[in-house]
Amino acid sequence: MRHFHASAVERRKYFKGTMSSHPMEAGWAGEAIFFLIIEELKGKDARLNACVEISADGINWIKEGSVFPAIDQPGHYFCKVSHFGNWLRVHGEITGQDAEIKASVHLHLKA
Repeated sequence: MRHFHASAVERRKYFKGTMSSHPMEAGWAGEAIFFLIIEELKGKDARLNACVEISADGINWIKEGSVFPAIDQPGHYFCKVSHFGNWLRVHGEITGQDAEIKASVHLHLKA
């Protein structure tokens, strides 16, 4: 039987400038899917460019290479990840004049 875990990493949180989800320990898992739910995008030409980051220590982060599509409207988005170490998170840059987003991040892990 495969092991599975689902976490609500961020729930209905507002972000400006940059966003980083709480780091999650996922070393036991073989695959991960981040779900990003954008409820609101405010500001002129608001856009989120988000990616998955990995870390050796949960403090210092580097881009893993998996990216979400450029997000410029509310909706549900996902990004699959495999071949990672222990720590995972989502990081993004929010661009646009007075741009702000309201987002939730969920992480599903499978062994």
